[in-house]
Amino acid sequence: MRMRQSIAEIEDQFFEEIEDDRERRENLRKRAERRAAERHAKRTHRHGSMRFFLLVLVLIATAAIVTYAMFTTLYYVLSPS
Repeated sequence: MRMRQSIAEIEDQFFEEIEDDRERRENLRKRAERRAAERHAKRTHRHGSMRFFLLVLVLIATAAIVTYAMFTTLYYVLSPS
């Protein structure tokens, strides 16, 4: 009788350990997903900042080129021939 109780206790402990392992694996998987999502968000933000900087740079360069072309054209139009 005592041996059967002992085996039943061992089985119960085994099933509890299996359940704990499942919970631990699930928690690890969720944590890994959160870290991956966080890395993706940081990468997206960094790329967005770089694109914004590039946009500002292109706009400034465009303004400089247009200004130069405008004044050059104005010089040729208004200069005495």
